[in-house]
Amino acid sequence: MLRFSIIIPVFNRPDELRELLTSLTRQTYTNFEVLVIEDGSVERAEDVVVEFASKLAIRYFEKPNSGQGFARNYGFERATGDYFVIFDSDALVPPHYFQTVSQHLAGQWLDAYGGPDRAHPDFTPVQKAISYSMTSPFTTGGIRGSKTNLGGTYHPRSFNMGLSRQVWEKTRGYRLSRMGEDIEFAIRIIESGFTTGLIPDAYIYHKRRTRFAQFYRQLRFFGRARINISRYYPRELKLVHTFPALFTLYVFSVPVWLLISPWLFGLAVAGLLVFSLAILIDATRKESSLYVGLLSVEAAFVQLIGYGIGFLSEGWKRLREPKGFRETGATIDYPS
Repeated sequence: MLRFSIIIPVFNRPDELRELLTSLTRQTYTNFEVLVIEDGSVERAEDVVVEFASKLAIRYFEKPNSGQGFARNYGFERATGDYFVIFDSDALVPPHYFQTVSQHLAGQWLDAYGGPDRAHPDFTPVQKAISYSMTSPFTTGGIRGSKTNLGGTYHPRSFNMGLSRQVWEKTRGYRLSRMGEDIEFAIRIIESGFTTGLIPDAYIYHKRRTRFAQFYRQLRFFGRARINISRYYPRELKLVHTFPALFTLYVFSVPVWLLISPWLFGLAVAGLLVFSLAILIDATRKESSLYVGLLSVEAAFVQLIGYGIGFLSEGWKRLREPKGFRETGATIDYPS
């Protein structure tokens, strides 16, 4: 019977942690421990952990800020389980989660797995719209829930990810702390010969951001992270990763077309309208709400443009760097 060690880095989010821990008390499979890693927070979560001391096998650790990747390593080093599971602090875990994972691993072993994310019925309309944009086939989100990533192999992501103790012992965890740390880690797991895969029913409810301004900053950070990974693995930067940047350039070029040709301007605007309408119809159908559908159009534009601007700005910086230059991103704060 597998014993899981749940690793949760926390940075100034005690209220979110309380909701996550509450969801863990409702699991049908209970052979797990919880390690909360306080990563240099000002708003500490120790009192929240104390609330759950009688409900969960839980331990609390506090350390200077070093970023999510190294905070997870800190948890790996102190975990006692056979299998490690990583959650972001803004997650809610459905009651069947660990039962689903344990049954899947018993029937089809994976050295590392990832799970999808969904919008909880209680999420705000903005959160539902952001969740849609992060999982939609009309944006970059369509890749996240597929069984294979680009290149035909599944790359788990750290918001909902599990790995065996053997993976940790061989890879020693994260080499980057921010700026694409989960992408780099997944690449090394695969290159080390371990099996990876998606467990479709091991989903979580990912709350993400509550305002579009926060969402924009987060996605700009993600765009920068994709370029940062190319410093270590140039072959991992693929044509499809340029889509948000190309979309961003297209959007910003629309006013220029009006100066060149009204006909071309109309054609450019029509393209954006068709794209928006496709998202509106799809999101409204999936969320059963026209209001969420309208917000999803805005969320999709924020996502693509935020990612595109981050990609372009970091890409320009990358082009001007000396050959062989690498940057860990270790001094960059969590996106707020």
